Amino acid sequence: MKKPSAQFINSMLILVGGAILLYEISGEERNVYSMIVGLVLLMYGLFKATNFWVETKDDHKEEPKDDNLDNKL
Repeated sequence: MKKPSAQFINSMLILVGGAILLYEISGEERNVYSMIVGLVLLMYGLFKATNFWVETKDDHKEEPKDDNLDNKL
């Protein structure tokens, strides 16, 4: 299982990338390279976070214990 710090890093990449994009879009002059960096950070963070969610989606489920077998023995 992955560390919770990996999910924190993914979340920070999403936030930083989104902040860079919002800052560049809202300004008068737009730096294309900053927008590309922001978009890459945002998309990479989303990609890593989605992979983490897919890998851990069934972690809350436990295998059912069959108590009937123990009682019969």
